[in-house]
Amino acid sequence: MSLEAHYQAIRREITKVIYGQDEVVDFALAALFSSGHVLLEGPPGVAKTLLVRTIAAALNLDYRRVQMTPDLLPVDITGSSIYREDTRAFEFRPGPVFTNFLLADEINRSSARTQSALLEAMQELCVTYDGVTHPLPEPFITFATQNPIEQEGTYPLPLAQLDRFMFKVIVGYPAATDEEHILREHHATGGLSNPARMDVQTVVGPRDILDARETIRQTHIREEVIGYVRRLVQGTRSDDSLVVGASPRSGLMLLMGAKSLARFVGRDFVIPDDVKAAFIPVMRHRVVLSPSAELEGTTADAVLGNLLESVEVPR
Repeated sequence: MSLEAHYQAIRREITKVIYGQDEVVDFALAALFSSGHVLLEGPPGVAKTLLVRTIAAALNLDYRRVQMTPDLLPVDITGSSIYREDTRAFEFRPGPVFTNFLLADEINRSSARTQSALLEAMQELCVTYDGVTHPLPEPFITFATQNPIEQEGTYPLPLAQLDRFMFKVIVGYPAATDEEHILREHHATGGLSNPARMDVQTVVGPRDILDARETIRQTHIREEVIGYVRRLVQGTRSDDSLVVGASPRSGLMLLMGAKSLARFVGRDFVIPDDVKAAFIPVMRHRVVLSPSAELEGTTADAVLGNLLESVEVPR
């Protein structure tokens, strides 16, 4: 099966449960197929956790969920050593991070120390404990959720840790027709929607994902498109509304995201529209507004949207 066919198969399964969140689903799958991690931000009750559980149900991968709380310790995620009486030695017991598909629910509720332990694993794809390095299974992908409204009892992720996420996707309220569909389809479950109960089938396995990642790596990008990405990244650094612009890593993530989106529609090359579609989800958590722009009520999305309008698009 081609990458496009895998994408369509997973989408079919997801739409049995999730309605009207097309952009969220696209970027979640783009990250899955291009070795990225995703931060989902939205108010409670918009199916952030259900979306991740549904994607996990459509994949033949080991899945774990960690509820991030202020009292959670790094070892609760990474694992720790226990003393074995029979061997008279310490043995490492892996924590929930040793999985293919990890959901870190409400990541901004855990302390900075615990966040760091998780984000080190995301970046290095391994855990070091007592001087011994333990590799994580392949593929490994983290989905983290956070609620943007509540500030009490939360620890906002620092910029260096936000940078670990390929995309930050805003999960908003559904459109009127989609909301009616949700009410019609889910009211009988009492709000306890379960992907297995909704007949979500396993359609993609670990080998398929690793093959898809290789396919995405081989997707062609013209020099003009690389120049376009460089101008966009450069534009974030020279914009007066931003005090922190995008890093070279941001540009690489943008190209990876664009390559995924191109493959989803059956193309083996990237066009500027792919870059435009991926630009805001890749950049919104990597740039920082200036104090004056914040006072004016400007958002990072608005600044990035203006930048897209002003940078010349290659033909």
